[in-house]
Amino acid sequence: MVSQSAKIAKELGVATWQVDAVIELIDEGNTIPFIARYRKEKHGDMGDEKLRALDERLRYLRNLDEKKQTAIAAIEEQGKLTEELRAQIENAETQAEVEDLYRPYRQKRKTRASVAKEAGLEPLANLLLLQQLKHPAEEEAKAFVDPEKGVADTAAALQGAKDIIAESISDEAVYRTWIRDIMMKEGTIASEAVDEKATSVYENYYHYEEALKKVAGHRILALNRGEKEKMLVVRLVAPEERILEYLKRQVIHGENPYTTPLLAEAVEDSYTRLIAPSVERQIRNELTEKAEDGAIHVFGSNLTQLLMQPPIAGKTVLGWDPAFRTGCKIAVVDGTGKVLDTTVVYPTAPQNRVDEATSVIGRLVSKYGVDVISVGNGTASRESEQIIVGMIKTFKRPVSYVIVNEAGASVYSASKAGTEEFPTFDVGERSAASIARRLQDPLAELVKIEPKAIGVGQYQHDMNQKKLSDTLTGVVEDCVNKVGVDLNTASAALLTYVSGLTKTTAKNIVTYREENGSFKNRKELLKVAKLGPKAFEQCAGFLRIRGGVEPLDVTGVHPESYEAAKKLIAKMGITADQLKAGVPGLSKKVKNQKALAEELGIGEMTLADILKELEKPGRDPREDLPKPVLRTDVLDMKDLKPGMVLTGTVRNVIDFGVFVDIGVHQDGLVHISEISKERFVKHPLDVVKVGDIVDVKVLSVDPVKKRIALSMKQV
Repeated sequence: MVSQSAKIAKELGVATWQVDAVIELIDEGNTIPFIARYRKEKHGDMGDEKLRALDERLRYLRNLDEKKQTAIAAIEEQGKLTEELRAQIENAETQAEVEDLYRPYRQKRKTRASVAKEAGLEPLANLLLLQQLKHPAEEEAKAFVDPEKGVADTAAALQGAKDIIAESISDEAVYRTWIRDIMMKEGTIASEAVDEKATSVYENYYHYEEALKKVAGHRILALNRGEKEKMLVVRLVAPEERILEYLKRQVIHGENPYTTPLLAEAVEDSYTRLIAPSVERQIRNELTEKAEDGAIHVFGSNLTQLLMQPPIAGKTVLGWDPAFRTGCKIAVVDGTGKVLDTTVVYPTAPQNRVDEATSVIGRLVSKYGVDVISVGNGTASRESEQIIVGMIKTFKRPVSYVIVNEAGASVYSASKAGTEEFPTFDVGERSAASIARRLQDPLAELVKIEPKAIGVGQYQHDMNQKKLSDTLTGVVEDCVNKVGVDLNTASAALLTYVSGLTKTTAKNIVTYREENGSFKNRKELLKVAKLGPKAFEQCAGFLRIRGGVEPLDVTGVHPESYEAAKKLIAKMGITADQLKAGVPGLSKKVKNQKALAEELGIGEMTLADILKELEKPGRDPREDLPKPVLRTDVLDMKDLKPGMVLTGTVRNVIDFGVFVDIGVHQDGLVHISEISKERFVKHPLDVVKVGDIVDVKVLSVDPVKKRIALSMKQV
């Protein structure tokens, strides 16, 4: 039997020793970010994504092993376990295979077959299966008629025998595997409208049929939602004749006029009543699980890009939470994220008090030196945008604006975290502050919101919520730890995602900071309540201290490597001032990194990381990514003409295309077929990411349906 390590290694395309090393590290209680960053030598620098995949697969296989052992123990207890069956269960690749093998031995609720067995009809069923009757089955069945046991006549006896045969066919794992395989190869999925006259977003699925082997994940999720909302009837269409022929060949051997018709009836009953509904459920569950995994991967990739968007540091930002009737909520935030002022203006319908709003915003811009207006992209966003463009022209200082993804701002504003942060603000003021600060530092602000509430996916409310939550939490953890966290300014919400910290220890860090002032060095973390040596080992390297007593505390160098780093600093003759400012090109000055690593008593990968940190201490990896497009003017949909080339920001990536903000009232769609002319695009994520700045050509504009078709490949 192939070991778990070998299986995972083959799936991930890595060596078995790497997988063994990671499993050992996981079992020792190390987090994935810590393993990825500070144990590279042990696993050969596999990277966050592969480590997450390994961790997830390991959990699945361990769970599968538990199910196998449970099944084996249960069958053994019944005295029915053979060595062949044990081997089949132990070699099963999936939970579905284990279920199929265990099915005949599972304690069943009352079934037609179990009732027939209780009535003593199993010997009759066996006689039929042997197919050696020399006279009509009715005559053989007379011996089993027993009204006291519920067998009134020969017809009832034969029906009971057929029920037993039908269930035994249904319980045969080999048959189910064959049927599932042929269904996936030759079956289709189809849907019809519950009410054809009803208009809905599911009209494309009112008369729909597609091969199971070709159906895309997003269509599976759309069908599931349409079915759940009672708009669609969804079914699988199987190659029924082929399946019945196969089953009859397995069950009926030769021709016997007395038994063949009865066995054929049992086969058909077994398939239609027992196997087909069960296999259909299994296949639909598998398709849904695969579709969910794909959608979760897309969501995770989009979330990564959103969280890793570069901060617009040091700017005073005016956050604008747009609305109609209740007014637009305003919050002015300084370069450090401190809220300076809040108010409400009513420039949108139905009040339309544009002049009054312009005067109020103008005063705030002048008083606080506002540089950028950050506008949420929700209801009344585009109406607000047009008003803001008019306002900007009246200001005495240069001000630009940017549309930001406000998904989750309302969730945050009504949350416990929002209430604790701004106890005297109403929900609108909190939301405006969040919209301002997510432009200044998207990562620090967005971690306060439940990841699935950040709208950069599709069908997130229809899928396995635990799996979605686990994956997205992992994404946030990877982003937070990749960037690093300022120990003396970070919120408890941000600290919670740091490797090795929990909600409790994160809160305790903030409490310690409030009671004792700023942390002077990383070692001081050990004084925080409930933060022991293991947690310190996991978190210390990801926490930064600016202006502390230890210069290395501002870098990503782990305290366990300080001794080696200080030897390196002395050897390279780096001064205290250089250490603070950074030493550009330091890596190139080391001619033989292998020899130097041996001299310092560390691995080559660790040395490379230390050199990189000393080149740019406290460097933010988000600096290399494209900055948001700041605008000062706006287009209207009616201004768009086919053939125009515009610059836009990728707002969302889904299976069939990319939504791009080009500065009009509606995001445009670049269909997957219009993304690239150089290559075949299997998935849009292979080419673009959320936050990318792209040039697009307008293909068509439909103001009535509010649709804009764009192309990237025709630019």
